Amino acid sequence: MSQPPSGPSQGGFGAPQDQPPTGGAGASPDPRSQGGFGAPPSAPQGAGQDPRSQGAPANPPAAPQGTPPPPAQPPAGPPQPGYGYPQQPGPYAQPGPYGQPQQPGPYGQPGPYGYGQQPGYGYPPQTPYPGAPGGPQPGGPGGGSKNPFKGKPALVIAAAVAGLLVVGGTVWAVTSGGDDKKPVAKESPSSSPSVSAPASQASANPGDGSGDGGEENDDLNAGRKAGEAKVLWYKSAPDAPGSGADAPGMWITGKTAVKAAYKQLFAFGVQDGKPAWDALEFPQKICAATQQKTADDKIVIAYMSSAASSAKCNQLQQIDLNTGAKGWSAKVADGTLFDSTLSVELSLTGKTLTVGRSMSGTAYDVTSGKKLWDKEKYGANCYPAGFAGGSKLLAVSSCGAGSSTEHDEVQELDPATGKARWTTKIPKGWRVGHAYSVDPVVLSLTNDAKKTVNITALKNDGSLRSQLKSDDGFAPECGFAILDRDLTGCFGTASDANTLYLPTEAKSGPNEIVAFNLATGKEKWRVKSPTDATMMPMRTEGTQLLAYVEASYDGGGRVVSIPTGGTAHTPVKLLQNPAGTAAIESGFYSKAVDYVDGRFYISTTRLTGNDQTKEKLMLAYGK
Repeated sequence: MSQPPSGPSQGGFGAPQDQPPTGGAGASPDPRSQGGFGAPPSAPQGAGQDPRSQGAPANPPAAPQGTPPPPAQPPAGPPQPGYGYPQQPGPYAQPGPYGQPQQPGPYGQPGPYGYGQQPGYGYPPQTPYPGAPGGPQPGGPGGGSKNPFKGKPALVIAAAVAGLLVVGGTVWAVTSGGDDKKPVAKESPSSSPSVSAPASQASANPGDGSGDGGEENDDLNAGRKAGEAKVLWYKSAPDAPGSGADAPGMWITGKTAVKAAYKQLFAFGVQDGKPAWDALEFPQKICAATQQKTADDKIVIAYMSSAASSAKCNQLQQIDLNTGAKGWSAKVADGTLFDSTLSVELSLTGKTLTVGRSMSGTAYDVTSGKKLWDKEKYGANCYPAGFAGGSKLLAVSSCGAGSSTEHDEVQELDPATGKARWTTKIPKGWRVGHAYSVDPVVLSLTNDAKKTVNITALKNDGSLRSQLKSDDGFAPECGFAILDRDLTGCFGTASDANTLYLPTEAKSGPNEIVAFNLATGKEKWRVKSPTDATMMPMRTEGTQLLAYVEASYDGGGRVVSIPTGGTAHTPVKLLQNPAGTAAIESGFYSKAVDYVDGRFYISTTRLTGNDQTKEKLMLAYGK
């Protein structure tokens, strides 16, 4: 991604505003204020940390297996008032220059703090740099390493007008175009910049909760209380190097629960936990995997070319999740100079597998393994630096690196051809950190100079839909995309066609889930966690939002359903995990979770490699 200037950027997304009125989201601004992507937030906790560092959760659960647990903490006190609720309109409620009232910038000047990663579901904090022995590695889907802006107030201004992006008082025009069209940068009549568009198998637990391997006396259902779910089955992790190993992904089908760990891929029956097929072992460690699976339950994993320090993550293998059968395999070629496969990202969009290198991408037919297209340098020195798959395929490119025109660009690609359906230029100083959603497109943008974030929704043509604005600090658990190349690797965000759901940072007492209207960027409603533990959105199903309430020091986690329509948004408990396994459940610092057919699955996405204790790989809960 493009790097920001060393000093504070001028104007642009979120220029500082003069003495904004008091209030949270929805307060009316002085019409003279300049809206924008992410005005600087107030100083949060954790200032000054290296953005690559990993920490422990803000409300820490039990420590990861193999590390000393922190002392249990009692429930915090009641939440403080304020918390970002909309306030009454102030004296400056006049419409903004483009027909809509501008939202206030609640933070006048950049704070003196750093923006290091906050505690959360990352890896143990003793080894802060990815790749260091025992240190954090790229997280898998559904969890993983931390967002470097976790807990920072996200600023979202509802300044959407069809075809216009209002940034620091300027207008960005969005037009359509493709790969064969050079992005246009020209000034509007108002002197505004423009946006162009166009090891061996883990021993099997019989499924009765009596344990497996050397844990035959470890009955996880002992002392289970009335109303609590039971542990249907659990699995211990395979041996891993002392420096730790990745355990990316978790895929649930109608028959199997499949989990990767170090060099192996395991499959368990969803009901009884018995091996569904013999574990697959690969010559070298698994280094990447598709978060998504195909309609016929196939995935693709990547593993290293050798055990050497110079090894590449370039060996692809298609797998049938229901049978364990290996399909096609391929070797991903390196690109040009500096464009390597030391690490890759894999994403699925329909029948297209996209493999992202450091400066380009290659697409394959996921059914046959046939190469479809390459996504390479285009326009004014734009290099694709990340891809986000799902129902749509997005590409994020770094353009003009090291020059005065350095910036990021976002494109939607045709999965079949790789041609750009639209291209949107991100103003200088802002980088695309994560895609909270690809359909609708919702991006988390970061500004290093301003030490702030911005959450922006785009329309189907790439033009601005809205920018969220809130006084809250939001805390989805995300990998750091610059390091782990995982644009969609955020746990704790969900969306439907018109709404984005984000978890607030737990400061004192329960956190909340906030629903934002993507048409306006304004808050629609919010709901508090039913316990003192953090509640995280998982996904939407029809008119319901599924959320996971994490385990607390004295209670198991739970799955809840929250109505998204109407006026009542009280969480309804679907499954209550037993208190007897709360420490194990909390011990998955880096985790993947899923709720399918009334069963809740939780697994680690990082093995510590600690030989002193037997790590849990995966647990399944049900009634």
